[in-house]
Amino acid sequence: MGMSVIISAATEQDAEKILKLQYLCYQSEAEIYGDYSIEPLTEPLDSVRAELAGGTVLVARLGEEVVAAVRGTVDADGTARIGKLVVHPRMQRHGLGGRLLDAVEAKLGADGSAKRFQLFTGHRSEHNLRLYRKHGYVAVATKRVDERLTLVTLAKDAEASAFVASA
Repeated sequence: MGMSVIISAATEQDAEKILKLQYLCYQSEAEIYGDYSIEPLTEPLDSVRAELAGGTVLVARLGEEVVAAVRGTVDADGTARIGKLVVHPRMQRHGLGGRLLDAVEAKLGADGSAKRFQLFTGHRSEHNLRLYRKHGYVAVATKRVDERLTLVTLAKDAEASAFVASA
């Protein structure tokens, strides 16, 4: 490749790049479920900008290009909710998603307010489920959205994440 992928905090200037990457990456999810009206494909730019202003948004850059992104927030009860982890299709299956997941967990857990990490994916999203399980997440709930989609919520304790990160 010649260049290293660098993970850093996203900036306001990254909002449009993140949204375009998200749109590209969620095409395969829409295809799996036969639904192109899913929220990541219809999210407005203002929503991304609001998350940049009020939450934790990390990006992975290859030179100037944003090739991966993830978002997260910590609720008042200590649940760190991680979402919209996307990796450009040409960069998938090289460990970048796992690196970004580790990075957002570290960032969200840095001040000690995160007691647990939680995320969700569709029941047929095998690559996502495999990645999350590999990083210590276990299914804690399912919610049937419609005849095509059941959301699987996965979680892990923040202490378990800190232990894995230090090992």
